[in-house]
Amino acid sequence: MKKLLYIIFTALFIAACANMGSPDGGPYDEDPPKIVRTSPKYGSSEVNVKKIVLEFNENIKLENATENVMISPPQLEQPDIDAVGKKITIKLADSLKPNTTYTIDFSDAIKDNNEGNPMGDYAFTFSTGGDIDTMQVSGNVLDASNLEPVKGILVGVYELPDSAAELHDSVFRTKALERVSRTDANGHFVIKGLKRAYYRVFALQDQNQNFIYDQKSEMLGFTDRRFTPTCKADIQPDTVWHDSIHYDSIIYRGYTHFYPDDITFSVFQVAVQDRNLLKCERPQLDMFTVMFSAGADTLPRITGLNFNAENAFVVDASEKNDTINYWIRDSLIYNIDTLDIQIDYFHNDSAGMVLATDTFNLVSKISRAKLAKEQEKAWEEWAKEYRKTYRAEMRSKELEERAKQKEEKEEGEEDEEANAEEADGETSVEVSSKDEKTKEEKSKDKKKKEKRAKIKDEDIEIPPMPEQFLEVRVTPATLDPDNNITFIFNEPIDSVDETKLKFYTKKDTVQYPEKYVFRRVESKQNQYRLYASWHPDSTYFVECDTGMFVNIYGKRTDYMKKTFKVGSMETYSTLLVTLQNADTSAVVQLLDAHDKVVKTIVSKNGKADFYFVKPGIYYMRMFYDHNRNGIWDTGDYDLQMQPEEMFYYYKPMELKAKWEDTEYFNPKEYPLAKQKPIAITKQKDSKKDKSKLSKNQQRLEDKKNGKNGTSNKNSSSSFNSSNLRF
Repeated sequence: MKKLLYIIFTALFIAACANMGSPDGGPYDEDPPKIVRTSPKYGSSEVNVKKIVLEFNENIKLENATENVMISPPQLEQPDIDAVGKKITIKLADSLKPNTTYTIDFSDAIKDNNEGNPMGDYAFTFSTGGDIDTMQVSGNVLDASNLEPVKGILVGVYELPDSAAELHDSVFRTKALERVSRTDANGHFVIKGLKRAYYRVFALQDQNQNFIYDQKSEMLGFTDRRFTPTCKADIQPDTVWHDSIHYDSIIYRGYTHFYPDDITFSVFQVAVQDRNLLKCERPQLDMFTVMFSAGADTLPRITGLNFNAENAFVVDASEKNDTINYWIRDSLIYNIDTLDIQIDYFHNDSAGMVLATDTFNLVSKISRAKLAKEQEKAWEEWAKEYRKTYRAEMRSKELEERAKQKEEKEEGEEDEEANAEEADGETSVEVSSKDEKTKEEKSKDKKKKEKRAKIKDEDIEIPPMPEQFLEVRVTPATLDPDNNITFIFNEPIDSVDETKLKFYTKKDTVQYPEKYVFRRVESKQNQYRLYASWHPDSTYFVECDTGMFVNIYGKRTDYMKKTFKVGSMETYSTLLVTLQNADTSAVVQLLDAHDKVVKTIVSKNGKADFYFVKPGIYYMRMFYDHNRNGIWDTGDYDLQMQPEEMFYYYKPMELKAKWEDTEYFNPKEYPLAKQKPIAITKQKDSKKDKSKLSKNQQRLEDKKNGKNGTSNKNSSSSFNSSNLRF
């Protein structure tokens, strides 16, 4: 018996111990895949086969081969790249060039199939000649307009016969790039397999994959810089991290450093594109829009085929005349179901800028039937609300009348009580008279109720709907001393009566008129602006009487009163910027946390001062406005014109109320690729932070902290000998 109990006790103890924690399945596989053999061998020469096979020590996967795998020289016919099990097979479709080094760059697209550990930057190389070219150059590609790293753009070279050789501008348009690379998530590129020769380098967002610049919509970058690649032995630090904050050690490793490694492109898209008619549409009855792919100096000519188009429109065109709204004045015209028009315009073809003609049959996206239905619905809602209000008013009058009758009745009863003693002998007669009067009143009330109940919808006469006034939006909601007030409408304005405008301040309830200038915003048919000298810590009032604005359809604005409070100087910050090593044409812009422009200042004598800035975190950038037009301009390859240079201040600035901050902006202090603060850089590298713990290190940390479920304090399966009973 004792032996049996001992066996049971032992079994229970072992079971309890076995359940104290869940098995973790062993350590994670953190080793990247390794190549065990290749065909042909890596670095082989005199290769004449077009099939390359890479074999690994474990199952692998190849992520987005089309985007990540780059073959150089570039292949005009797409190769067949297949990853199955432990093999990657590449079948080249183009014929092999003689005496050429081929590089198949996988970047970090090769990963193991289970844990996704990347193999790291890997490139397979072979040569069809007797020598292998091993030189390489590197750099960065940035968007010229905002210094954003450009991911996935091609960077390629043309070889020059000598350092003095000129490369004709047409080469980039007619000859495919000779060796290419593609930028990573940081906008960084490495062109491999170069020889010790002279080169020029270009960047191209190749939309049709022919490796030449043949479309104006393609983003590009170019430089006059000529270089020959060189190299030297160097060392670089490799940090071994303990956790996300602390590191164990720094190991210095030797490597071959290739130069140049600082080639930087500011890529751009040309502003002047071929002008073509994109579309012509009629979004609503009283307006149609004509859109072009590019602007022009003149507007198209509109001819009405089923109406007279002379003086029929108010034209609202964009600044470059690429989007043009035609507002139709006459209701007899815009009520035509289908407007037949002819458009004569200039556009580009093989002969240059020529005159073209198109006809359109324009049907409104919002039909007259739909508008009529909406108007009918609005009328029904108005009638319903009026009937509700009418009945409420009638009920209110009735209650007032009944209250008045009740009050008169109570006064009459008091008089009867006062004369009760004098009327003792006639009591029976008065009671009878009172009863008859009460019956008569009840009969009248009943008839009124019946009459009220008989009031039907059709018995209530509905008056015309109230006037529908013209909608207006006034900006900004809060006013700073360096702003002005803008009135924005949905349709073009036909007339403005400034005599109906009052602009004033108040002191002790007394109105004091203020000076102002009021005019239409240039090139805008539906915007007006009020300019004034705004003083801090002041309140301004703008009153517009009814009918101050009237649109082209005769609709007018309602009475409007707006109050604008300008903050005191204590609510603003001041930023004083001193420019160093900057061009005299510099324009400085203050940016918010989303890289959006908040304020713009044209520099003067090397200074750019920002006043009335609301407290917060800001960033700063600067561009050289060489043509002095106040805006950043792109480049043009045909004119060999680079885009206007853009620079970013390297750090954020915290501006506080009542503080005056001084900053020194030197655009040459940091390389262009390192200027833009990471906090406002949208294109960021998606790779994991190297300082983070590995999965196995994290598991050990979790075990130390009791986060992996191995603790048995609260486990229902934990063993407790006190629970056993013998």
